[in-house]
Amino acid sequence: MNGYKTVEKESVAEFTEKKSRFIGYACPVKTEEEALAFVNKIKKKHADARHNVYAYVVRDNNIQRFSDDGEPQGTAGIPVLDTIRKQELTDIALVVTRYFGGILLGGGGLVRAYGHAASIAIEAAKPVCMSYSAIYRVKVSYTLWGKVEYEMRKMELSPYDMVYDSDVYFSVSVLLEKVGKFEKNLTEATGGQAEFSKFDEKFVATEIKEEF
Repeated sequence: MNGYKTVEKESVAEFTEKKSRFIGYACPVKTEEEALAFVNKIKKKHADARHNVYAYVVRDNNIQRFSDDGEPQGTAGIPVLDTIRKQELTDIALVVTRYFGGILLGGGGLVRAYGHAASIAIEAAKPVCMSYSAIYRVKVSYTLWGKVEYEMRKMELSPYDMVYDSDVYFSVSVLLEKVGKFEKNLTEATGGQAEFSKFDEKFVATEIKEEF
């Protein structure tokens, strides 16, 4: 299964342009219903604002929607949506709230302002790659833990859910295309003494790299 890029968490970021206050909100979502619920939450929060512009992209049914919410056509919702597209993000909803400061920004000014608000909200929400991975549970003796830890670092894997009992137990997520190498390296490093089993497959957030 192919990976995709989204954001890790809900965020807010704001700036002021010619006395108009722009507040950008970003949120990871899985469905259009979740996206609309987020949009409505922000609209309710800022019911006194002149505009609550939004855009969202959802992988499910490849949905893309936007609204200018009263701003001149093409100056608000489209710049927000274009910001999502340029960063190749999906499963994300953005809302940009504007409190009008009394000074007109013009069409170009609005496009830049809404695009900038979307960008800083995305940055605050921390873009991540979601990569389809196998989830393993591993058991290894204390005498072999050093070797296993070394192999984990070599393969750029990060053990979690560590338990130090009579043996060392941990979980680790491995990209599907690296499963064979992981099992081979772990077996060789421990002389076949490490016990491991795959118990799940799912999308896991990983660091964004240029080759993604």
